[in-house]
Amino acid sequence: MTANLPAAPSQDSAPRQALVMSTIAFTVCFAVWTIFSIIGVRIKQELGLNETEFGLLVGTPILTGSLVRIVLGVWTDRYGGRVVYTMTMLAAAVATFLLTFAHTYEQMLLAALGVGLAGGSFAVGVAYVSRFFPAGKQGTALGIFGVGNVGAAVTKFLAPFVLLSWGWQSVALIWAAALVVMAIVFWFTTGDDPVIRERRAGKIAPVRSFWQEFAPLKNLQVWRFAFYYFFSFGAFVALSLWLPRYLIGVYGFGIATAGMIGAAYSIPASVFRAYGGVLSDRVGARTVLYSTFSVCAVATLVLSLPSADYVVRGISGPIPFHFEIGPLAFIAVAFVLGFFMSLGKAAVYKHIPVYYPQSVGAVGGVVGMIGGLGGFILPIAFGALNDLTGVWSSCFMLLFVIVVSCLIWMHVTIRRMERAAAVKPAPLSYAAE
Repeated sequence: MTANLPAAPSQDSAPRQALVMSTIAFTVCFAVWTIFSIIGVRIKQELGLNETEFGLLVGTPILTGSLVRIVLGVWTDRYGGRVVYTMTMLAAAVATFLLTFAHTYEQMLLAALGVGLAGGSFAVGVAYVSRFFPAGKQGTALGIFGVGNVGAAVTKFLAPFVLLSWGWQSVALIWAAALVVMAIVFWFTTGDDPVIRERRAGKIAPVRSFWQEFAPLKNLQVWRFAFYYFFSFGAFVALSLWLPRYLIGVYGFGIATAGMIGAAYSIPASVFRAYGGVLSDRVGARTVLYSTFSVCAVATLVLSLPSADYVVRGISGPIPFHFEIGPLAFIAVAFVLGFFMSLGKAAVYKHIPVYYPQSVGAVGGVVGMIGGLGGFILPIAFGALNDLTGVWSSCFMLLFVIVVSCLIWMHVTIRRMERAAAVKPAPLSYAAE
């Protein structure tokens, strides 16, 4: 008598199965990756951390998840996403479980480095999923996969209630268990991608050397895409981590309310990423990025305006008035910001399989790494700016500078490409830019 194991997906259903399971797995991983956005608030209170120390704590998992992306992406190209994805989830689960035994700030930082492995799953999923779809559908497929960013909202919505009921250690235990379950389910419900299957059958050439995988990284274009992702994804992660603290400090909300409002930002910034992929396939990634950077520049400019009291010298004497962005206005503008960030994230990754079809893992890994580093650097910068300026909205001032820089760099590059195209016919892939 044999056990009934889940049947391997057929070749016809394999792309859909790989996309669905990868997206669910990425959602769980992202929920773990952003766990400190909630439990970090309680840890800050227990350890008496200042704003900079708190920013470092919530950003440390993002550092690990960013740095390992390029290596995990290359490993996925070489060994297949099914194996690498499963092992990544199990390793992150162990680190998350060990977090419950940390008591000092230094121990917390060390555990946070291990928790960050969950963030590396993005590079694995991009390289794995893209191999199942033709170029004309990769933007949509990767946009759907990116919906897994909603895991940040899952943590913000559920973790506060678990924390208030049983403590922050219970949050870590439950999230670790979810990773283990997801790793097992993923292993038994997915199969190897087409490239790995053909390579094992001897139908295509064996893998390139490890260093040949990194050859495209010499192109400035790769780093330009990475800078776009530094804002569209890195700032999204940073705000996902920072918003609960911001809402508590500025508007006096409780941790549960701040977590739910933070989820209201994270959900559109995640779910609409799929729509960003569809738009990128239909109208082009360039058009989507222009819209993203333009609207985000306006949104961050509005949010960067600090509360202030003014006195105008009127005809009949001084006229005082007060300016402040209320909580409802803040949530509305944050919703718009999150929505357009989601479009931008999908648009950036639309470029990669088009320009670098043989190096999706390496290029996608380095773009994801730089984007993830934004999620690490920016929370620390937010905390440092709070300590240095004493102005809560200084975080949005910094984001305004970054997004305007993205817009200027993109526009200058595109104008240069257009001038070159007027002299020499553009390559076929130019339209994708």
